[in-house]
Amino acid sequence: MCMSAQKTDWNDIHVAYQVAKLGTLTAAAEALDVHHSTVLRRINALEKKLGSRLFHRHARGYEPTEAGHMLMQVAENTQSSFDRLLGRLEGTDTQLTGTLAITSVSNMAPFLIPILADFQVLYPEIKLEYTADSRILKLEHGEAHISIRPGKKPNDPDYVVQKLASVATTLYGSVDYVMEHGLIQDLNDVTGHRFISTIEPFDRTEFMQWMNKNVPSEQIYYRSNDFINFSHAAKAGLGAAPIACWQARLEKTLRPLLPPPRNWSFDLWLLTHRDMHRTSKVQAFTLFLKDRFTKEQDRLLGFDKY
Repeated sequence: MCMSAQKTDWNDIHVAYQVAKLGTLTAAAEALDVHHSTVLRRINALEKKLGSRLFHRHARGYEPTEAGHMLMQVAENTQSSFDRLLGRLEGTDTQLTGTLAITSVSNMAPFLIPILADFQVLYPEIKLEYTADSRILKLEHGEAHISIRPGKKPNDPDYVVQKLASVATTLYGSVDYVMEHGLIQDLNDVTGHRFISTIEPFDRTEFMQWMNKNVPSEQIYYRSNDFINFSHAAKAGLGAAPIACWQARLEKTLRPLLPPPRNWSFDLWLLTHRDMHRTSKVQAFTLFLKDRFTKEQDRLLGFDKY
């Protein structure tokens, strides 16, 4: 029987979508918090209504047929549209209440959390959710209201993008390291120094491009899977590491080995989705954050004297 002749329950399609996405009845049942027999019943009912087989049944699970792929594509688009709608509806409040979800890269947490605390003093009825993650959360799906990201300027047409600051970076070492190995006078001469680097090349930044090109592998004594623990490794005396100046200044025992090279700086961006940009709580936070970054620019983020 064709779909036009009989109303099809969206719940049946949603169940089929979960089976297609997860591959088994059991996994779909767990995701939907129902019994696997309920999933099977809805799949069978949907196939009967459509007059088409949606899945090939295998011992290893369920694989969509051609008809199944067509239906699942529409279901996925519908789910994405629904998620975007929820994000818009959540942002329609006009009061400074509710939940505000913020995301940034992990190593910004020590700098941002005190700012979040100060913001909540001014707006005590706003509950804050903060996700520190290298994964870029999708603002259009309601995963976050505000994103703070370093690097190149994002070009998503649905985002409102504002520059927060230019962040200076240089090489840092512990007090004991500097006493033993001295400062670095010239980036072209790193003789006698020990370095901290990454396991993978990470060529996206100027300072890692310099590291990969100019520091011999025999001078790298410690490697990490990311930049998050560079400051901890440098503080422990494992060597010199490129660290953002604001991050290094949170560690009292770290010392710069040279002034920040100009080409090592990177920009920090404030992102909001255009559908939520004008909501009261998003506006309150973005204005507060931009004001704080303006005040902190010279002390924490700029190219001040060493």
